[in-house]
Amino acid sequence: MTTHTNTSSAPVSVTVIGLGSMGRALAGALLDDGHRITVWNRSPGKGDELVTRGAVRAASAEEAVRASELVVVCVVDHEASQRVLGPLADALAGRVLLDLTSDTPDRVRASAAWAQAHSLDYLAGAIMVPIEVVGGPDALIFYSGSRSAYDRHEAVLKALGANAPFLGSEHALAAAHDMAMLDFFYGSMAGLVHAFALAGAENISAAAIAPYLRTIVDILPPIVAGTAADIDAKRYDGAGANLAMMTAGVDHVLHAAAGRGLDTSQLEAIKAVSDRAIARGHGADSWASTVEALRG
Repeated sequence: MTTHTNTSSAPVSVTVIGLGSMGRALAGALLDDGHRITVWNRSPGKGDELVTRGAVRAASAEEAVRASELVVVCVVDHEASQRVLGPLADALAGRVLLDLTSDTPDRVRASAAWAQAHSLDYLAGAIMVPIEVVGGPDALIFYSGSRSAYDRHEAVLKALGANAPFLGSEHALAAAHDMAMLDFFYGSMAGLVHAFALAGAENISAAAIAPYLRTIVDILPPIVAGTAADIDAKRYDGAGANLAMMTAGVDHVLHAAAGRGLDTSQLEAIKAVSDRAIARGHGADSWASTVEALRG
């Protein structure tokens, strides 16, 4: 269970636009922290539990915006965000607009350009945790854009998640961090499921092999730190385990999977990248050197 603690020095009027699962979680965390909440959703029938707890349901998006000093938007993407906010530039004047809608860095930049054209105080964010964690001490939400908006409402932001780093004034920084972290997550999840499928093809249950996968999980933190340092320094020391050797290992897994009739597209893509790096002379370097093939 997530533990919510009051982090704000004084209640703030906050509007939450978008009452999907995440929007409701955000509004709920703000109610837990004692703020005055107004909610609005394009389609009716959502947020009844928030109203029961004291939130005010606005009759229109404009009414919702005008009700608060901080306007939080969390919808499906920035196209949807702009459909709601586009006609409301005048109503948003003098307020802080916090857009927690997940999308690509370029789409965030487009929204930030719109906000700048209308002289709006715009803060972009990226939520990195599931709804169950929102509002708690382990919640991570990135912020970028208006430093003044962040400083003004930092206590409110930390009510949404205690880990609330401000990354810089470039609005797309939060989205860029989001995309990079999701890249790692989805690739890892795909690898995990494929590993279970390969084990299953050899009559090994997922539950049987799962405890041993902790061996891999436990060595990841130093690998992450070391690979990051090597890539930033463009230093690819392969003395411990070189790329040519590890690519041979990928090839073994690929053939084992193919021999059992499994999809090998992800493994083929991994091997194609490492083969390109080897062809560029990185065979004796570490796996980190494949970044040069990705950039190419």
